[in-house]
Amino acid sequence: MAEKILIVDDDLETLRLVGLMLQRQGYEISAASNGEQGLAKAWEEKPDLILLDIMMPGMDGYEVTRKLRGNPATLSIPILMFTAKTQLDDKVVGFDVGADDYLTKPTHPSELQAHVRSLLARAALQRDNEPGGAPDERHAYVIGVLSARGGLGVSSIAANLAAGLFVQTQADVVLAELVPGQGTLGTDLGLPDGQLLNEILSGPVSEITREKVQSALVAHASGIKLLPASESPRDIYLTSQTRNYEMLVTRLSALANFVVLDLGLSLPPFVVKSLPFCDELFVVLDGQPNSVRRVRLLVDQLAELGVDRASIHAILNNRLRSESQAPSASVETDLGHPIAVAISAAPELFLQAERMKTPAVFCQPNNVTSQQFLKLADSILEREKVR
Repeated sequence: MAEKILIVDDDLETLRLVGLMLQRQGYEISAASNGEQGLAKAWEEKPDLILLDIMMPGMDGYEVTRKLRGNPATLSIPILMFTAKTQLDDKVVGFDVGADDYLTKPTHPSELQAHVRSLLARAALQRDNEPGGAPDERHAYVIGVLSARGGLGVSSIAANLAAGLFVQTQADVVLAELVPGQGTLGTDLGLPDGQLLNEILSGPVSEITREKVQSALVAHASGIKLLPASESPRDIYLTSQTRNYEMLVTRLSALANFVVLDLGLSLPPFVVKSLPFCDELFVVLDGQPNSVRRVRLLVDQLAELGVDRASIHAILNNRLRSESQAPSASVETDLGHPIAVAISAAPELFLQAERMKTPAVFCQPNNVTSQQFLKLADSILEREKVR
């Protein structure tokens, strides 16, 4: 298949001539005459290379580059800035915002072709050299669980989603707790501290092999495989290792039928890097107005990052029994997004589960709250069938 090049330039003559020249070299060409149109095409078409002018009315090339680099779907697409701006400062700004190469107009066709070939070859080499980067290695259905603030039971929701999927399928299910320094699985489920996750995140990316990740998974008595995070607060610095996270999630995706990721809070860089791997996301909230407002903002920002709103599911987690608890319909209206399920308050159940070192679903499968998780797992399985 021919490599696709997106050309973004408000000069229609440049679009025509450069497009024709590159088309004759065997490339598939897509064109956009302004920044907004260029962004839309880049996000829709995922070209192999973007040839981008700087000086355009409305959104200039610098801003287009910032937005492309801020979206996981276009983060790694090579960008060649092709512009009449010749000052050194202009080039520096271009590289600072994320351009991979820079050419000034006018340029000889052979020079442009050489830069295009070089960028495409470099991108292909990078893909080939990344262990586990082959797309056919992945087969898991990946589910991310997160929230806009702490104290809402994200880890508990993730554990019981994983449990529900295992109960309903008896397939390989991995539950990975991805925030070092904030681990709870070790304590809640009687597992070792998450030093193996620390080793994966602190070492070279090239050493994150399938075998290493597989050996880091802990088999729980329930049948789920787990990757717990450490409890030591100082380990939070490891969340900056975004490339390690990408490789870790890639490896996990090849080791199970279902992978549930406990992503923790908000949208730090490692979560943003993990989003493209997720087939769907569950966002946890309670009925408090501040929680609803912050989750509404979180859902909007996930959509801005290219996540399909239809794949974002809100879970209303009623952790305590209270007459002041807002009704699900009211929360759904205020949120402006459907509530997938309202988890009934069951403090006794979760206390018993903690004592038994197991997810609540395994503790009392017939409990109303456990049944809610099982039905939620069924809804995931329905969507997984049509993936």
